[in-house]
Amino acid sequence: MTSHTSKLTAISDGTLLDTRAIRPIVEPVARKRLVKAKAAYTTRRVPINEASYLISGDVIPKSGDLVLARVDRLGQHCRIELGNGRRAPLFPGDEIILCYGNRYAPDQFEGEIPDNLGPCHMVAAGGIAANAISKHAGKKAATRITPIGLLADVNGRPINLADSALEPITPGDEMPMIIAAVGTSMNAGKTTAAAYLIKGLVNAGLKVGAAKVTGTGAGGDVWLMTDAGAELVFDFTDAGFASTHRVSLRELESIVTTLTAHLQQAGVDVIVMEVADGLFQEETSALLCSPVFRQAVDGIIFAAADAMGAATGVNWLYDHDLPVVAVSGKLTASPLTVRETQGATGLPVMGLDQLSDPGISETIRQHLDSHLRSRQVG
Repeated sequence: MTSHTSKLTAISDGTLLDTRAIRPIVEPVARKRLVKAKAAYTTRRVPINEASYLISGDVIPKSGDLVLARVDRLGQHCRIELGNGRRAPLFPGDEIILCYGNRYAPDQFEGEIPDNLGPCHMVAAGGIAANAISKHAGKKAATRITPIGLLADVNGRPINLADSALEPITPGDEMPMIIAAVGTSMNAGKTTAAAYLIKGLVNAGLKVGAAKVTGTGAGGDVWLMTDAGAELVFDFTDAGFASTHRVSLRELESIVTTLTAHLQQAGVDVIVMEVADGLFQEETSALLCSPVFRQAVDGIIFAAADAMGAATGVNWLYDHDLPVVAVSGKLTASPLTVRETQGATGLPVMGLDQLSDPGISETIRQHLDSHLRSRQVG
């Protein structure tokens, strides 16, 4: 948790501060102060009222550590998503509770966990504290924050999101059918496709569970899948991760196994799983190439914005022996692009009306049966 390595850190006036003189400082924190602070979505599983201390000084934060911070200057994120989904306005001077985490978002920010409790940024409205090291040209600068201290329990130990994670359990023998929504990139239409697929399966009379297994902590996708009719929705924060950028393959596999096992235990008939970002994103690529993922998933809906992306992505998935059921995503807005995609992939291209139709369940089963027979013949 702590480091006493000699470090010289520049402060606001350019002076070099020798951090060897700083040691961890553990101070009591008033419960009223924590109640008043705006706690982000990423922290929703954590019983924050059990925090007894703040740790400041020479501390190296870890991914998932909860931090009480002060808003210094508003930037791209001028609201914070609370645990209940409400997007609360932020004001300079507000105290907020976030999780440290890395972020990978090509259309927003790249963020990395700092090696100290110095000023940094809120790089996601769902509650991620990090140093913003790059951003999309169309976005404002990241909202600046100053960490006040890590939240600590009664024993003075930093409170981490992993402390409140779902218990890892072993899946039973009979897993529900699992359909994954995968795409070319962020904002290709994966979540929308997943939500409408959920609606179609619910319309068919099935009990549906959903899981978002990678990404950056935020509730929008969870709320959308819930509103589509899923009985139970988990995301990677339920498995103890504020973000999945820079986590190991073993941890990614554990997220998939844990979330699907809990959905199985809840008695769902089918699971819709979303994998964030695109095929070339490091963690996404590693997970999709994993035997654990391949064995877990029965079929894939691939989301893309154009025919070229769809064809390239489908071929990539085939090369990795993954069963693609259909193509969907933003490209379905254009009938011409739909025709191009059908010709390039030989797959059905499903718009939102088709995904939400009660017949989608049987369509998927028939396609999977056909895929299995072709593999057996091959």
